[in-house]
Amino acid sequence: MSNIDTWRALLSERDTDEVVTKALVRDVELPGGAGTMALITLDNGFDHTKPNTFGPRGLLALNGALSEIAERTDLAAVGVTGKPFIFAVGADLKGAAAVASRDEALAIGGLGHHVFRRLGELPIPSFAFVNGAAMGGGLEIALHCTYRTISSGVPAVALPECFLGLVPGWGGTQLLPRLIGPEKALKLIIENPLSQNRMIKGAQAYELGVADAMFEPADFLEESLRWAARVVTGEVVVERPSRDGDDWDKAVADARFLVDMKLRGASPAPYRALDLVARARTASRDEGFAAEDEALADLLMGDELRSGLYAFDLVQRRAKRPAGAPDRSLARKVTKVGVVGAGLMASQMALLFARRLEVPVVLTDLDQARLDKGVGYVHAEVDKLLGKGRISADRANRLKALVTGSLTKDAFADADFVIEAVFEDMAVKKKVFAEVEAVVSAECTLATNTSSLSLTEMGAELAHPERLVGFHFFNPVAVMPLLEIIKGAATDDATLATAFAVGKSLKKSAVLVKDAPAFVVNRLLTRFMGEVIAAVDEGTPLETAEHALDDLGLPMTPFALLQLVGPAVGLHVAETLHEAFPDRFGVSANMGKLVASGKPGVYAPDFSLDAEAVALFAGGDRPSTAEEVRSRVLEALAEEIRIMLDEGVVAAAQDIDLCMILGAGWPFHLGGITPYLDRAGVARPRFLEPGVASVPA
Repeated sequence: MSNIDTWRALLSERDTDEVVTKALVRDVELPGGAGTMALITLDNGFDHTKPNTFGPRGLLALNGALSEIAERTDLAAVGVTGKPFIFAVGADLKGAAAVASRDEALAIGGLGHHVFRRLGELPIPSFAFVNGAAMGGGLEIALHCTYRTISSGVPAVALPECFLGLVPGWGGTQLLPRLIGPEKALKLIIENPLSQNRMIKGAQAYELGVADAMFEPADFLEESLRWAARVVTGEVVVERPSRDGDDWDKAVADARFLVDMKLRGASPAPYRALDLVARARTASRDEGFAAEDEALADLLMGDELRSGLYAFDLVQRRAKRPAGAPDRSLARKVTKVGVVGAGLMASQMALLFARRLEVPVVLTDLDQARLDKGVGYVHAEVDKLLGKGRISADRANRLKALVTGSLTKDAFADADFVIEAVFEDMAVKKKVFAEVEAVVSAECTLATNTSSLSLTEMGAELAHPERLVGFHFFNPVAVMPLLEIIKGAATDDATLATAFAVGKSLKKSAVLVKDAPAFVVNRLLTRFMGEVIAAVDEGTPLETAEHALDDLGLPMTPFALLQLVGPAVGLHVAETLHEAFPDRFGVSANMGKLVASGKPGVYAPDFSLDAEAVALFAGGDRPSTAEEVRSRVLEALAEEIRIMLDEGVVAAAQDIDLCMILGAGWPFHLGGITPYLDRAGVARPRFLEPGVASVPA
């Protein structure tokens, strides 16, 4: 039975809620008498917020349209484009999660290949007119066509499958490296998905050679048809270099090194993708596509896909509708921002506020040199953006003009939102807010970037503690997408609504958190670090403890993370949590020695272990094995999460998962931390109610 017949039979036996993307065909006369083009418009019938995706019914609909086109003898070409703003974004992920058997998974891979390859195997040339977002299978449709044009306004081009625990399974691993070379292809297939699912824009796709021509959005289709006519008549000849001379082995080896560094073998999908790209050098089209089918079938039935889809759903849905956020209509307008402090964190925040809100931002500090350095940092970063072509000269000048400095807090008199980024000391922060409250208006929101201190205590002496809110960024500010918004005992809804509105304008994913020590991410990371350091203090070799959890594929090992945040900061947070929960959070005397030594951590600049720093942790006589350290850490995390949920630190387990994914880099291929602990048998009772996560228990 063919893949077409298999899916027709399956669909006749079951209900599906697939939103079918239709293939709407109309004839278009190409300019200059070049002939008739059958133009297929992909459209699922919804507005542009609901992108075109492909499930089995959509693929069969496109196949039917191509069958009708193949029977015609009056056509000079066939074209494919999308509805406004959207070309296509690939497979129907809800349907992918519902695939019930490996045979069914194999059939869906074969069905996609069968339909898409028809575009490139017609007796007439085919053109993809990429007018909007093209991701996953959407990009693969375009790759199957003979030629491609792209709009300069396309916001997203990507092959995100490895991010979710899959591989590009409808031709991407075979066609893209043959088109643009293995090195560039692996950036889209491997590097970008593993870098927080990075997308490229239309102009970048054109520069890479993914498209043969690029036109402006206003008249994109008209210009694309005009260009296609010139190709059909031979006036324009598209020449593409042979890829036989490319160094495929080096490109694949370099990408494999990157995957090993990021995942340490923890997720199979990127490794399967690497093997497929390597195969593309010599494999026939049939052989390459069959290998993609096999890989897709294996991965569709694996835990990593279910985990990836759960995590994807969190960042796409729950992050956009924060649990517990007040009505947006309560938010106060922000026309000027004040930042207390001019250090690196404060300067990063000032730049972000200026770029996203486009309102005046004033930094204050008690030292002119420090203030000049902070404002200078912002201006230098703006110059970097200008140098990279990411902003125009006019916008660069406007941004620089928005960010200024002042030695007095009087500059905050007309500010609507003031945030402090000073030393993590309660007395210092209380003093800062007392000074700020004395000069700002009654409607001004006061925000703290504290990473661990009590918001309620911080505002206890304010005349209006109801306008104090926690606004906790993660470092680096411009990169990390999470924003923990903390509600103190007195924080009112208008202040919370303003904080959420500002967070959204900053393009951050905000999670509402109760005023509890270290909130979510830092509390869990400190418990995690505390257990690892305790094992080392007890006599476990540092290297053993450091790599005990490598199989999870975490973005950093524990002591590498400690070096990133700084031993002094790590020790301070540990002391804060020890004061709150002495039975679960310890304070390592050896960590105190490391801080006193002035060393930045246990690693030397060349990333080798610093023997002197490691020696500071020597002396214990109760060593653990790597497996014992791993179990100890996971059990501690499960205990802490259960306590946090019982305390109501967040609304639900999904919020802890979201915080760890966006704030700590918890790997997508593991899903959230709570379903992972459920699945690993560590968490009892289960964190998630049945049916909440599509991750096997």
